[in-house]
Amino acid sequence: MHKMSEKRVLITDDCHPYLIEQLTAMGYFCDFFPEISPEETLAKIPAYVGLIINSKINVNQVFLDRAVKLEFVGRLGSGMEIVDRPYADQKGVFVVSSPEGNRNAVAEQALGMLLSLANNLCRSDREVRRLEWHREANRGWELMGKTIGIVGFGHTGSSFAAKLSGLGMQVLAYDKYLYSGYADHMPWVKEVQFLSEIQENSQIISLHLPLHSETKHLVNQKFIEQCRKGFVLVNTSRGKVVDTKAVIEALETGQIGGACLDVFENEKPKTFTETEEKQFKKLYQFDQVVLTPHIAGWTQESKRRMAEMLIEKLKRKFF
Repeated sequence: MHKMSEKRVLITDDCHPYLIEQLTAMGYFCDFFPEISPEETLAKIPAYVGLIINSKINVNQVFLDRAVKLEFVGRLGSGMEIVDRPYADQKGVFVVSSPEGNRNAVAEQALGMLLSLANNLCRSDREVRRLEWHREANRGWELMGKTIGIVGFGHTGSSFAAKLSGLGMQVLAYDKYLYSGYADHMPWVKEVQFLSEIQENSQIISLHLPLHSETKHLVNQKFIEQCRKGFVLVNTSRGKVVDTKAVIEALETGQIGGACLDVFENEKPKTFTETEEKQFKKLYQFDQVVLTPHIAGWTQESKRRMAEMLIEKLKRKFF
């Protein structure tokens, strides 16, 4: 049995052991339930002063009203659309995330997917395993000399730009909400004032955006039509930033020449509607598409680094 006086923290997802070790050292009792459901979390939350989440728990007004003892919410990662931050502020709940912890991993993944697409690595790997040898059909294209547009120039966007430093590319960066100053130390990056400059000039567009009302379906039919024909789309941010239907149609017409997608509008295949099932079947048939299951940022190193960042920020606030 837990003593009523114990400061308890509920951890709802897998995390690095460092997180639990440090929270315990800070005087918290940790309940580690990585398989807990959102419904079970809602039922249990009144007993906790702290909550550590990844992506499955929606900390909305109903949740926060029930969390009567809650002092802090720690998000392992960067996406904060699952937390009602204004209402949390009203309730006096400290909300913190750890985008610094996985920004390098996301950047490496974006570059890896792009290189894989450019060099037909996925297709040629499958063919070699089938004892097929198609060199000319798998002739790739190089990144050097291309213009790449980065939309969203915060933690991950700037980290991705850093990876591009030696590739001989023209790098354009756009961020509507933030002047980060990152490009001041990156002479190979030009920050532009208008999204249209990215669309008109980029052969590759990489998305590094949070999800909110203004970014949902930012990449829709209109956006795509305003881009250069045959551009490559990279999305390692949030699935709903992209209109899947519009992307599929543009792949069919050649308006989009290729896509690297780590995130999707629905990331639970067992819950696909009939329409979604048809859409994704079409998407899976394109050779010029590289797909991964939301693993950008999901490395051994980032798992520890995200825990370290959360602990550092919690100590700064409470100790």
